Amino acid sequence: MKNDPIPRVIAKLFIPFILVFALYIQFHGDYGPGGGFQAGVIFSGGIILYSLIFGISNTQNLIPPVLVEVLSAIGVLLYGGVGVVCILKGGEFLNYSVLLNDSVSGQHLGILLIEFGVFITVASVMLKLFYLFASRSQKL
Repeated sequence: MKNDPIPRVIAKLFIPFILVFALYIQFHGDYGPGGGFQAGVIFSGGIILYSLIFGISNTQNLIPPVLVEVLSAIGVLLYGGVGVVCILKGGEFLNYSVLLNDSVSGQHLGILLIEFGVFITVASVMLKLFYLFASRSQKL
């Protein structure tokens, strides 16, 4: 597909919208349905579409596999770290009301951080799985 102009043009048009829609889902998750998991899947889907059209080597140059592994660890650490901070501030694990002086603001901040950790983890693990499957198909 690298030399087909129609998929390349369509991908160049749609990929930015896919990534922005993923970020909308991520940040709308505080106020309504949606959140980190859905946004992570949509975001990684946009990057996988880029890889299918422009090649896995271009994608791995843009987002190296080592960075994907580091991001997956950072996402899990962010999720767990918020819970540990809640405990250190005198609350229960993932009881966000203790994060700030105002319990409503603390809840909002906690949900935002947790969902961002889920987003980072899901997007990076989906990309890692894609990289693994793509590299396996190149060896066959």
